[in-house]
Amino acid sequence: MTQYLLGLDIGSSSIKASLVNASTGLSVATAQSPAEEMPMLAVNPGWAEQDPDMWWGHAVTAIRATLAKSKIDSKAIQAIGISYQMHGLVLVDKNLKPLRPSIIWCDSRAVPYGDRACKDLGEWYCLEHLLNSPGNFTAAKLKWVQQNEPHIYEKVYKFMLPGDYIALKLSGEVVTTDSSLSEGIFWDYKSRSVSDKLLSYFGFDKSFLPEIKPVFSVHAQIKKTVADELGFNPDVRISYSAGDQPNNAFSLNVLNNGETAATAGTSGVIYGVTDQNAYDPKSRVNTFIHVNNTASKTSNGVLLCINGTGILNSWLRKNTRAAGEPYAYEVMNEMASKAPIGSDGLAVLPFGNGAERILENKSIESSFHGLNFNQHSQNHIFRAAQEGIVFSLRYGFDILKSMGLKTSVIRAGKANMFLSPLFREAFVNTIGAPLELCNTDGATGAAIGAGVGAGIFKNFNEAFSGLKIIGSEVPDKSKSEQYEAAYENWKAKLQLYIK
Repeated sequence: MTQYLLGLDIGSSSIKASLVNASTGLSVATAQSPAEEMPMLAVNPGWAEQDPDMWWGHAVTAIRATLAKSKIDSKAIQAIGISYQMHGLVLVDKNLKPLRPSIIWCDSRAVPYGDRACKDLGEWYCLEHLLNSPGNFTAAKLKWVQQNEPHIYEKVYKFMLPGDYIALKLSGEVVTTDSSLSEGIFWDYKSRSVSDKLLSYFGFDKSFLPEIKPVFSVHAQIKKTVADELGFNPDVRISYSAGDQPNNAFSLNVLNNGETAATAGTSGVIYGVTDQNAYDPKSRVNTFIHVNNTASKTSNGVLLCINGTGILNSWLRKNTRAAGEPYAYEVMNEMASKAPIGSDGLAVLPFGNGAERILENKSIESSFHGLNFNQHSQNHIFRAAQEGIVFSLRYGFDILKSMGLKTSVIRAGKANMFLSPLFREAFVNTIGAPLELCNTDGATGAAIGAGVGAGIFKNFNEAFSGLKIIGSEVPDKSKSEQYEAAYENWKAKLQLYIK
């Protein structure tokens, strides 16, 4: 009987599932839930929360829809892999029930706690041992709960990342990985273990930590009740878990020093792999343990993240209308292409989705610059928005280059903003590197990871037998010069906010 692998991608917009044929490495069916974006709770400015059980409900819906599309026998599924939105905080009590909504990745309330920790622990310690300032990551978010919600904190049994919670719902086990803990800034890269110094400083009980498993390994076995609900065999294994950006790189077979991945969904990311414990002195980009790191071979991912990328394009779609209905993205792309490179001087700063790491945790909001009522149209606005997203990625990419990271090509899935021809053109000509688009996505990558972790694939080469390049873009010298001029105009507007 053909073996199948199930991958789940737990995003902040939707939950996606992909079913992969283990013999071909190809996805046979995918589905997502909900059809539109999941809500975020924002009780106060800069806050962003979601209900973890909402993720689970949509995960079940997506799994069932995927199975219905595939028409396979669900008992042929051998292993499950999980990709998830990074840096979130989920707290559960002794009954393994959530104590509060998850504080998710784009929530910026914990910035002061992370900044204070960096000062008190010492910048040298944070950079040399943690490779990052605690900033606005999971550890700082847990400190916020300790200080502001003591009635919640006193009930905490375990903290976890969003993917850990989905694994808990599947298995009843509380497990995590070193990669996950590194993205929460709990990991000491020198001792290759959890940072006792950080735990002591924040006053966290070490018992709060989940059990740590290798990324590629059997983390747990599915619960019988869940197996019965979904029609699975009860011996299905959860054998892979990774944050969405390490997983995106993995799904693109970006595993070696000098290789680079990109994505542009709600947020935008460029993720470069290095064999060094590299860090940015200002923590504007962040280093985490990559999925294939081992005791004998260092593999880290350096991540630059722009919070406001696809969400800007989505906001424009919702708030501009054609005959009372939102434009289709394809129509927006076509309209944008009618405006010239540089949008006749119109510049958009896309930083309207929380504090931005590349701006040293400042929250400067989104803004439009140079708007001329007699010159600019919706075409210019749509183009300036896409260019602004690319220019913000370029600003971060220059930080990566200053750290010594190099790349000859960037790989991405053909999805989200990379579906836009204009975005792809602007990206390669502004970044200055070729782009390869591949037939994969996060959920498919998570399924492939499960196959590796469960031993179904003998090695990475076998795992990626189905990965294909389905499109490519290369820089054009004349266009690159025009985009460079537009980028300099954009950067001058940014300098008004970050001096």
